[in-house]
Amino acid sequence: MAEPEWIKTDLHIHTLDDPCDALDYSAHQLLERAKALGFGVLAITLHNAVFDRAEVFADAEQMGILLIPAAEMRLEGADVILLNVSAEEADALKTFDDLRRLRAARGASLYTIVPHPFYVFGGSIGRRIVREIDCFDAIEQCHFHKGGFDPNKPAQRVAAQYQKPMIATSDAHQLHGFGSHYTSIPRPAELTIENVIAALRRGPLRLTSPPCSVADVLGALYFIYVRHPLRLRRRGRTESRCAHG
Repeated sequence: MAEPEWIKTDLHIHTLDDPCDALDYSAHQLLERAKALGFGVLAITLHNAVFDRAEVFADAEQMGILLIPAAEMRLEGADVILLNVSAEEADALKTFDDLRRLRAARGASLYTIVPHPFYVFGGSIGRRIVREIDCFDAIEQCHFHKGGFDPNKPAQRVAAQYQKPMIATSDAHQLHGFGSHYTSIPRPAELTIENVIAALRRGPLRLTSPPCSVADVLGALYFIYVRHPLRLRRRGRTESRCAHG
């Protein structure tokens, strides 16, 4: 059989539209970089909000990029990536039981990923992942790893135990952080949300997630602990205003 054509996807990205984080690049800048790097599918996952700017979806379509309505919601202190979700559905979620009811109602058309589960970031679910494993279709392969530091390893063990796929993403909060960490799927006959979600469920998947360079690590630490907190203070935003559950 002929080797399938693969398409690059990144299903966990943030932009300056985010109501909780203070970023400095627009959705249109993201689209331009994605087009230049050959991406076919993106999900802009704002914190606790669904990205729904119609003009950006239209521009993505003109570029040949499928943009999936998505969000990174915090439920009971833990983050969840939701793909193909509406603003009304996301706003109604407060607990994992709410998510279970939504999954039951939506069936295979909704796709959920648990992001960075074993990292020490705010919103990482940690060992609770096992208790809530029925709420997730996949587990994230986080971009931030190098050498002996790789909290993805326990996530990979959970994925193997519960037969969940790993999904590599950039979780980009800086534009240069987008493009190196992604998941490739066989290109479907028609590039639709339904076909992409079906491909994620069916596999096979190719994960691209190289170790961070020393410069990446230092840059990320500077952004997380210095640059981003300063931006939040300037804009009058605090994490407590954005967290719920």
